[in-house]
Amino acid sequence: MTPLRRLDHVAIAVRDTERALEYFAGALGLAVVSSEEIPVPRVRLTYLDAGNAYVQLVQPLDPDSELAAWLGENGEGIHHICFGVDDVAGAVRALSDPGAEVVLGKGRGRVSSFVTAAGSHGVRIECTEFHRATDVDASPGWLVHAD
Repeated sequence: MTPLRRLDHVAIAVRDTERALEYFAGALGLAVVSSEEIPVPRVRLTYLDAGNAYVQLVQPLDPDSELAAWLGENGEGIHHICFGVDDVAGAVRALSDPGAEVVLGKGRGRVSSFVTAAGSHGVRIECTEFHRATDVDASPGWLVHAD
């Protein structure tokens, strides 16, 4: 069994990041930590601090992409959950169905990959690199608000 180190993020598929930020940053008060556009798949990833994990807004930038099709079929909402692990490729192999291909990608400067498992009860699972110094030692574990 591959040890999961922590919940890294919950990803929410959105059509428009700026509009979604009105709620997630505005109404909920979550601070934007980083935002980036990645070329494959062509998406905008925006990470918001949720204490000891992130909320990730995922916006497709290619109208013909798999994510855009998913949004068309399912609408905006939770797309996947991601766990931090020590060895992404090893964790994905261990958690995926036998023979599933491991395709490595990047987000937030970290290697990541999706698990392919029929037994995941319809939940898309992603694994990303765990960095103790950033993910635990430098993280307070709760939201700090100016009083």
